[in-house]
Parts: sequence; C-alpha cells; structure tokens
Amino acid sequence: MGEAQSASTGSSPEATRDRWLRTRTHLNANRHELTSLAVKDFAPAQFIPGTRLLARSRWVPDQPVPLDAVSLHWSPTAPSTAVDGDAPELDAVRPRHDDGTAYRRYSDAVGDLARPRLFENRSCYRLLNVATHADAPALSFGHGTYFDVIDICEAAAHEFAAAHAALDDRQATRDTPFRAAVGDPTDLQRRPVMAAISTLAIRHDRRTGDAEFVLHWRDPAKVASGGNLYQVMPVGMFQPSHDAPWNEANDFDLWRSIVRELSEELLGSTEDYGSNQHPIDYDAWDFNKTLLRARDQGTLRVYWLGLGMDPLTFVTDLLTVAVFDADLFDETFRQLVTANDEGHRVEREDGTGRAAGIPFRADHIMRLTHDEPMQPAGGALLHLAWKHRAALLD
Repeated sequence: MGEAQSASTGSSPEATRDRWLRTRTHLNANRHELTSLAVKDFAPAQFIPGTRLLARSRWVPDQPVPLDAVSLHWSPTAPSTAVDGDAPELDAVRPRHDDGTAYRRYSDAVGDLARPRLFENRSCYRLLNVATHADAPALSFGHGTYFDVIDICEAAAHEFAAAHAALDDRQATRDTPFRAAVGDPTDLQRRPVMAAISTLAIRHDRRTGDAEFVLHWRDPAKVASGGNLYQVMPVGMFQPSHDAPWNEANDFDLWRSIVRELSEELLGSTEDYGSNQHPIDYDAWDFNKTLLRARDQGTLRVYWLGLGMDPLTFVTDLLTVAVFDADLFDETFRQLVTANDEGHRVEREDGTGRAAGIPFRADHIMRLTHDEPMQPAGGALLHLAWKHRAALLD
C-alpha cells in the first residue's frame, strides 16, 4: 500500500521515518522521470505550448515584455485558502515521532530527517493575482513564507513519488488525496503560492552574433526543492533580503530581486546585505548602479516572458531573461564562479578557457528541453527565449 501506511497503527514510528526517507531519496533521485509521469495528469492545453510548465491563458505574453512594464501591487491582507500545509490529506506523507505523534508539517520532517544546507523559513511575497492588459502584466502579492513551498509543493511531490513507487505497472489509479485537494495548481486562491524568479542570463556578442547562456546544476544536498536537475541561473525566491520589516517595501521589486541573485549566484557574493540593520541602499550599490546604467544604455536588456507551475511540485516561477552585451558580461562577471551555495555552474570546454556557458543554439536548446533532466521552468524559459530570439538579440 506504499506511503499511505505511514500513518497507520501497524507501523512503528521508526518504520514511518525510514519509509519517508526512502521516498524522499527516491524523489530527489528521480525528479525528471517523475515529472514526465506527472505531466500525464494534465491536458496538453494546460501547458505553455512546447513546454512542461503549466500556465493559464494570458500568463505568457505573445512577445517579450520589457521588465519595467510589469507592475506590482501589494495587498496587506491575503485571503485564506482551501488547502494549506496542515491539510488532513497530508497525513500519509507525515512520519511519526517516537511518541507516536505525527510531524505536524512536511517541513518539520525535512528539517529533522533530511535537512539540506539551505533551509530557513523566511518571508516571501505570496502571489495573489495575475492580470494582463495589452500585454502589460500586473501582479498582486501579499505576505507568505518559504516553508509554504515545502509544506505544499514538496509534500505534493513526495506524495506522487510514494504512489509511483508503490504502483504496480498494471494498475490504472494512484492514491494521491493531497494532490486531488489542491486541484488545479494554477488556481491562486486554493493554496498559498510563493514564486521564484528564474532568469535566463545570456551573453550576446553583437559582432559575431554568437550567444551563450549560463546553466546551473542544483545539488539536492544543498537545496530543498528542484535538486538533481539542471536550471537556468540565477534563480531565487521572490522575497525580502531579510525579515526585518523595513525590507518588505524596499525589496518589493522584480529587478532588485534579480540583481541580488546575479550577484550571489554568478559572483558568489554574500546574501548578508546588512539589511537586518537597515534597508539596502540600491542607489549606492556599485554593482546595481553599473547594471542600471547598462540598462539605460541598452547594453543590458531585461524582459518578462510569463509565469507557470511545475506539474510535479506545483512550484511557481516568474520567467525573465537578461541579455548582456558580451563586453558588459565579461567585465561584470570577470570572477564568474564555478560553484555556489545551491550547486555548480555547468562549464563547457571551448579550447579558449573563456566560455561562460552553453551556446544559445537550436541543438543545445533541443537537447536540454527534451533529453536532459531540466527543471520545467528552465526548459520553458529556454524554449520561449529561442522562440523570441530575434526580439531578444536585436
């Protein structure tokens, strides 16, 4: 009967934890294959065409939208949801303590039994609504926390992995009550939705026309979600830089989140901005000033390509592209790191020692989006960027 037995009186607390750990290991080792199975639970029309990312109509614009055209709105009182991380449908994926009581939330079990290097329940901006008017998206946000991602998204993936591991090949049904309770993953009213910002960083040489992009491998020992998969970089939760109250408004900006992630993931910079003491002064930050000047001059172009949800985990990604002129990229990222706190950059030997990433060419896009274990959001970004390459590399 698989994971559903974990809450039964017939299993000892230690047995429920062992079973939970085996399923967690199976999930982390097989996310790509499990995603391929999860795709089958949705109609083709629910995906962004040509991708494995779920999205609603109008969430993906017909053409790339300059990032500055995307408006953000704040709602101080977020509505309640029908499904959360304490739902009774999750009983089967919550192991038991020695005293026989079940772990209250999936994140509690992860913290105790399979804690990754990065695991902190920080504040996040909760996505409440997506509106589009003449291809100018308007996104509404409220308060949320990172562990909502673990308690709902990772729990849903765990449940699916457990059902798959227990499923006889001849059976036609799976027992996944929590996923059934979530229902349509794109319904922002049924569950708390925390969004990551996934940015495809492209180095474009205008003289030759060549372009390449930075690729990341996410280490399951370091991250709680999306491990053992390739992904674009940088990627980070849309959240304040620190939980101190003054950061909520100061950091509520897509570009400010992206520039922090560019610094942290590509240069290995610290995530400690001193914002526990005072807000980040973005206007005085040399790295940000350099990139803002480049945006004004057109040597850095940043675009919005939409958003969508992973069919296995229901994780939500806001999809953006940052196109750097080659000289700007080379000067800005002279100290481009090989490894960071979430995994390592995928390096390519080009005979010169100067390759920053993977050639932005049809063969590489096809391989990564169809053959390699690529996170659905990253695959969708590559697919959309290639579709719009004429506009992005103009």
